[in-house]
Amino acid sequence: MLSNTNRGRRDPTLGQSGEDYLEAVLVLGQEKRAVRVKDVAGHLGVSRPSVVLALAGLEAKGLVRHERYGGIELTPSGRRVAQETDRRHRLVRTFLVQVLGVTEATADRDACRIEHSLSPETVSRLVEFTHGSRK
Repeated sequence: MLSNTNRGRRDPTLGQSGEDYLEAVLVLGQEKRAVRVKDVAGHLGVSRPSVVLALAGLEAKGLVRHERYGGIELTPSGRRVAQETDRRHRLVRTFLVQVLGVTEATADRDACRIEHSLSPETVSRLVEFTHGSRK
């Protein structure tokens, strides 16, 4: 998890797509030992060449390591971005399901779209609200 001083400060050149790829590698890595291009493609519903292209850009930014036909690994910086993206996703999903009563499938889809646009202030308020610490 990022510290409060870094929370919400994202690389503007990374964008939603880059965050999605990093989050996918993180999530898939928790489910299986080695994450491969085909795994990320299946998870995100994109083509393998799209994954390879995205990984090249993420590797150039120092966020992943990937050898051709090999596994994909997050660097420490990439892991921080992926964890913060995943954190926002889970936070929004929880809010949508528990507070608004949205179905889990809809909440997952919507959280994936919303997670990239939240300000640090909104994230903080959602944490307070969903954890019942709001006064």
